[in-house]
Amino acid sequence: MSTLYEKIGGEPAVDAAVDLFYVKVLADDRIKHFFDNTPMERMRSHQKKFLTMAFDGPNNYTGRGMKAAHAKLVEDYGLTDVHFDAVMENLGATLTELGVPADLIGEAAGIAESVRESVLGRAD
Repeated sequence: MSTLYEKIGGEPAVDAAVDLFYVKVLADDRIKHFFDNTPMERMRSHQKKFLTMAFDGPNNYTGRGMKAAHAKLVEDYGLTDVHFDAVMENLGATLTELGVPADLIGEAAGIAESVRESVLGRAD
């Protein structure tokens, strides 16, 4: 059985998705301010490794857990469900634009949704 990573096209697909995703995020007035002081090349690299791991591809992710990675955004910048929803919307739009089938977008959304509570500091 193929993993989501394989089904969407592996490394080239994840790379394209992350690059397009951040174009959308950085143009989104609801969430772009969270990235004002973020080195975006490093962010893209971390996100590519994280999504590869989350989609059952090769695990080269060595970043912090979701709660720790987003704690400052929750505490200092008020990251909430509204912002998480905006990220989810941009992820869905990105995958749709790249021609990913709806069932695989749903699978990716489920994976992203599974970290909501940790990202927002409500669970470990």
